[in-house]
Amino acid sequence: MSNVATPLADIPFQAMDGTSQTLADYADKVVLIVNVASRCGLTPQYAQLEELQERYGARGFQVLGFPSNQFLQELSTNEEISEFCSTTYGISFPVLDKVKVNGKKAAPIFKELKKTEDASGAAGRVAWNFEKFLVLPNGEVKRFRPRTVPDAPEIVEAIEAALPA
Repeated sequence: MSNVATPLADIPFQAMDGTSQTLADYADKVVLIVNVASRCGLTPQYAQLEELQERYGARGFQVLGFPSNQFLQELSTNEEISEFCSTTYGISFPVLDKVKVNGKKAAPIFKELKKTEDASGAAGRVAWNFEKFLVLPNGEVKRFRPRTVPDAPEIVEAIEAALPA
């Protein structure tokens, strides 16, 4: 077995329908990865995530939502999550298969993303629902904690700086 780390773009994750994807499927896009939850005080951030998707999608921006019940605030099934996202917030971006974001059984993509430091220099555990990881086409990752809303100036500026004019 090799100790060579798998590049972030090549780490597989699952869509709700069970198909496997990687960030390489979104090559040349600016991707905002968010661990989402349907019954959290921060759930209204779904609306801002959808607004970002609508505003920047045509320029090469993509939100990817990863539902997680790690903080006990997510619905039970993918079907319930999907219905909630579409009927409550009109979500058009992919909401993927439910994952763990912390601990030994954390999804491999989150194990890798958690190595990224936030603005204060802290890496490690996902603090709560709606933690955000902005993955730039060059592979650079910027981390934003849950209370930083999706349309906060520091997120919007990072998206705009990475997108073509």
